[in-house]
Amino acid sequence: FDKFTTASRTLGTQMKATGEVMAIGNSFEGALMKAIRSLELPVKSLRMSGLGDLYTEDIEDRLVNIDDQRLFVVAEALRRGFSPERINQITKYDLWFLDRFKNIVDMESRLDHGRLDEDTLRSAKEMGFSDAWIAALAGKEREEIKILRESYGIRPSFKMVDTCAAEFEAQTPYYYSTYDGENEADQPLCLPEVGRVAPGIPVAPWLAASTQAPHRTGEVQQRRKVLVLGSGPIRIGQGIEFDYCSVHSVWALKRLGCETIIINNNPETVSTDFDVADKLYFEPLTAEDVEAVVEQERPWGAVVQFGGQTAIKLTQALTNMGVPILGTPADGVDAAEDRERFDEILQQCGIPRAQGRTVYTTEEALNAAHEVGYPVLVRPSYVLGGQGMEIAYNDRNITEFMRIINQVEQEHPILVDKYLCGREVEVDGVFDGEDLLIPGIMEHIERAGVHSGDSISVYPPMHIEDRHKQTILRYTRDLSRALGVIGLVNIQFIIYNDEIYVIEVNPRSSRTIPYISKVTGVPIIDLATRVMLGGKLRDLGCGTGIYREADYFAVKMPVFSFEKLTDVDTGLGPEMKSTGECLGLAESFPQALLKAFKGAGMRAPKRGGRIIVTVRDEDKGEIVDIARGFANMDIEILATPGTCDALRAAGVPARKVARVSEAHPNILDMISSGSVDLIIDTPTRGRRHDTDGFRIRRSAVEHSVPCVTALDTARAMLTVRTQGRSADLRPLDITKI
Repeated sequence: FDKFTTASRTLGTQMKATGEVMAIGNSFEGALMKAIRSLELPVKSLRMSGLGDLYTEDIEDRLVNIDDQRLFVVAEALRRGFSPERINQITKYDLWFLDRFKNIVDMESRLDHGRLDEDTLRSAKEMGFSDAWIAALAGKEREEIKILRESYGIRPSFKMVDTCAAEFEAQTPYYYSTYDGENEADQPLCLPEVGRVAPGIPVAPWLAASTQAPHRTGEVQQRRKVLVLGSGPIRIGQGIEFDYCSVHSVWALKRLGCETIIINNNPETVSTDFDVADKLYFEPLTAEDVEAVVEQERPWGAVVQFGGQTAIKLTQALTNMGVPILGTPADGVDAAEDRERFDEILQQCGIPRAQGRTVYTTEEALNAAHEVGYPVLVRPSYVLGGQGMEIAYNDRNITEFMRIINQVEQEHPILVDKYLCGREVEVDGVFDGEDLLIPGIMEHIERAGVHSGDSISVYPPMHIEDRHKQTILRYTRDLSRALGVIGLVNIQFIIYNDEIYVIEVNPRSSRTIPYISKVTGVPIIDLATRVMLGGKLRDLGCGTGIYREADYFAVKMPVFSFEKLTDVDTGLGPEMKSTGECLGLAESFPQALLKAFKGAGMRAPKRGGRIIVTVRDEDKGEIVDIARGFANMDIEILATPGTCDALRAAGVPARKVARVSEAHPNILDMISSGSVDLIIDTPTRGRRHDTDGFRIRRSAVEHSVPCVTALDTARAMLTVRTQGRSADLRPLDITKI
């Protein structure tokens, strides 16, 4: 729900969750506290900020609400002196659970009063309290708590999950942390026989280092432990794509003779299957929980590139623990995210980007917007999925967006950039320190301003000239070298007024890696893993530069879940909203586009159908050709008064439909009647929910009428209808891939 600040948070019979976490402990309290940390919300325990400021009467009223925050409201009620029996009468939560919640709340109270004796500290750790949370309650620093508990001999131990129902001794290398003493992770495992290093792949110095004589390529070698951080819970912006990358990297590491260790907490993913890695630790992905595994396993290196933002955020923490980062170091990650450092790198490389500023306060953001000129893109740094990112067109937008961003405490500055409305392209590359391989350039159908995860993506690109491709190749190589990238890099560009600008650089895997790997046949993750262990692209068989383009088209189409989330605006923008995607493959672009639309459940209007068009003033000139194309197919055009006048003035036949606020039958009546095949509605600026456009878009969702909110998407749908006829579709020969 942090992604959709205005959505109804009420939980009921309709599912709203996009993912989940699992935590394992030898007590309910311990498992619950680990699960809360795993959610990656701005909470460390059963205490949520903001609830403590409410009156007790308000807390009692909120106990009735069945929403995602109810668990934290229950805990706050216990702090206010509500008995478990009273809460049980209101919520119907079982008394057994309420007693366990009260145990946690009571322990908080003991720590709040500064009690840090051995018994209290041991009990707190057995209940799953993190050192950071204990420190926050006791008014200490985290390191002080760690030193104190270790002086008491309170250290984490790890238990093996019993997958054999106690019938015989389990050998599954699948662990969770406890604080009860016996450590089952110390027991030797029957791991598969060590393989040989793949011929022709140089071994990184750290991997070859040993107390024995160094091993040469092709010889059996002692296993070296490599820690792979997973991606945590699936949510918008951080999906199964990163688990794909983590699993493929583990397989590649195994082929290179490494012992692999995964830390992750998502029960849905392949990476948490017990037979994927040599060892699996089912733990929260926080610095403290990861440190416990590091102290247990003493890995020779860690891989953070493949777990999305969750893993990459732990780069510096792992470096501080003394764990070598395989691939791009922490400094390179910081340089890509730190605005001032990144601007210096761009200037050194001679690469343009949109003018912008870094700010912390609303006043600074307003001044920055006035300096660079509206419209501007406002976004926090170190985020995934464009969370909190918006295009501001005036001071009111800036004030509104800054308030939303600052609902979560920001550790890093907020960026205010000039918004350039150009053609957006995206590349994923592998860089080995010298050479670069780009499997394919992806072109977005929607212009910049729609998040890349919500855009329709086309491979190979249709409107990118060869000179632009060579510039993109040069910029990607120069930026990778300047940032110290070893392994994967993802860069988004804008082509604006025939010049190429950099939007952002991510020195990690991206959500397009599985897509571009599958449609080009280039094993990107395998190559990146080998490069991270010292391999060179020129030796790996796929060449360097831009990989040869396919002779077919692949269209990636986003899929949304707006019908599950009431009060969420379906209009697309810089903040990602899609929950999935589908792929269309065909020998022509219109055919591939048609397959993708069908896969996403989007129906294009047929001849004799009816569409509604209502666009903002600045789009009225561009909508004319699109509407004319539909009208030429004997599709009836209905339009709101302003749009209708613009269409008629340009010679496009259109029938006027009454606005939402006008007498019945109006536009909402037309949508609910089931007689409309498509709605083209471009949103006005800002997040207001009292506009006609918002009500139209929500009505479309509730009545299952396809609604597009970007003119480029509407034009793509016209292309499908005019050129991608179903009768022309033929199965694509997959052997060509």
